[in-house]
Amino acid sequence: MLLSNYNQSKITNGFHIGDEQLPLPTVRPPLPIISSRKLAFPPKFKVPRQVWVSNMDTIEEEKLGLVDVHPEVFAERPRVDIIHENVRWQQLYRHVSYATTKLAHEVRGGGRKPRQQKGSGRSRHGSIRSPIWKGGGVVHGPRGPTSYFYMLGFNARLNGLRSTLSAKLAQDDLHVVESLDLPTDDPAYMEKLVEERGWGPAVLFVDDSDIMPLNITAATDPYGHYNLMPVYGLNVYSMLKHQTLVLTLAALERIEERLLFHMNRNDAAEAEKPFKLYSK
Repeated sequence: MLLSNYNQSKITNGFHIGDEQLPLPTVRPPLPIISSRKLAFPPKFKVPRQVWVSNMDTIEEEKLGLVDVHPEVFAERPRVDIIHENVRWQQLYRHVSYATTKLAHEVRGGGRKPRQQKGSGRSRHGSIRSPIWKGGGVVHGPRGPTSYFYMLGFNARLNGLRSTLSAKLAQDDLHVVESLDLPTDDPAYMEKLVEERGWGPAVLFVDDSDIMPLNITAATDPYGHYNLMPVYGLNVYSMLKHQTLVLTLAALERIEERLLFHMNRNDAAEAEKPFKLYSK
């Protein structure tokens, strides 16, 4: 854990004041906790950025501490052209066109020669379903299904993630939480939490595993604009589609680890070979 380990009491029981049952207060250490974190591939000419780490077990936001993030991942100058390339690529690789036209031999009719070859003084034809006849076949028409898939370059996909993460952090739309554990599975709790913290109407929660906590899974299920995603599925299109991006500490570490590894690997040329097919 990046923050100091401490026992955090869960709200399971309560105490009574008259007829009203109030939840037990959450026990926390003195705040804030300033956490030092050793960055992999430390930058030579850039200063690490710092992000507040907050909680998810209360509606009111509590700052649990500060954590350093790598400037080459979260503080790059956003390249709008690369972000657009990624969005266009993700829109096209799932698109399939089913438009199709019939050739001359597929059009109904036209089996008999419309007129004799010679003697009529008219042009020679062998079928009324020829492409030059009305109602005939179509030449060079679409023959679906047609896939628009192509593989975007490795560096373009890598830099697209860096640019989008940096833009989210610069716009104060990226938030870091300790974990996604909620004290209840009530959807109203999630709605009040998002409203209280001023997050956007669409929120993307990212964790390092695809096995999410039960409470947040149930609390976000009725809403189509609150979505859960593991780190390995993080992409540019999903980050832009949601106004707010919420990362856990474990997801933050995993994202930095993977992006920095690919940015500084020595066998990048060999790693790109499987993605050369249909590249643009």
